[in-house]
Amino acid sequence: MLTVEADAGSVEARLRSGGAFCPDCGGVLAPWGFARLRWLRAVTGQVRLRPRRARCSSCGRSHVLLPAVALARRADCAAVIGVGLEAKAAGHGHRWIARVLGRAAGTVRGWLRRFAGRAEPVRAAFTALAVRVDPDCVPAGPAGSDFADAVTAVRAAAMAVARRWGGRLLTLSVWQVAAALTHGGLLLASAPPVLTNTSHLWAGR
Repeated sequence: MLTVEADAGSVEARLRSGGAFCPDCGGVLAPWGFARLRWLRAVTGQVRLRPRRARCSSCGRSHVLLPAVALARRADCAAVIGVGLEAKAAGHGHRWIARVLGRAAGTVRGWLRRFAGRAEPVRAAFTALAVRVDPDCVPAGPAGSDFADAVTAVRAAAMAVARRWGGRLLTLSVWQVAAALTHGGLLLASAPPVLTNTSHLWAGR
């Protein structure tokens, strides 16, 4: 899985010009079909998603190019899930959040449990990233819970990255940047976030 910008035309242009790179070996990625079509739930309405697939010319591995609006294996946009995580950090329960967002209580509970289960590695990884990107950044103090500390760290790192590199990043929400930094894996169960080289956020290396 590799996160790319939401603009499909820009993704296609980079693939065809040799400007996208394999996250495994650094080889050049080339177009290789599409993943299945699906719809993501946004704050209002739905977002059509049919991610591009690419294949590495060096190692032969294929990758789904997931737009930064999405998180892997989630039916809701990253920005929607981020609203839920921030609400939990502010002290709200999953039923209240589900009512506000118009989602099933079980869906929201799933987001919150997954994030809570990896709150410490998320906090550590994003705090380290914020300081690496901006050495003058002062890590935030305790926010009241491990969950809230992790949300605060994600926000600090995403804002530091957007400030430093600007451009397209300034048009993304905090949680879209977080999706990009984790290649869509913020809520995956398998491992702590693996943050991309932020100087090549869309290049895969």
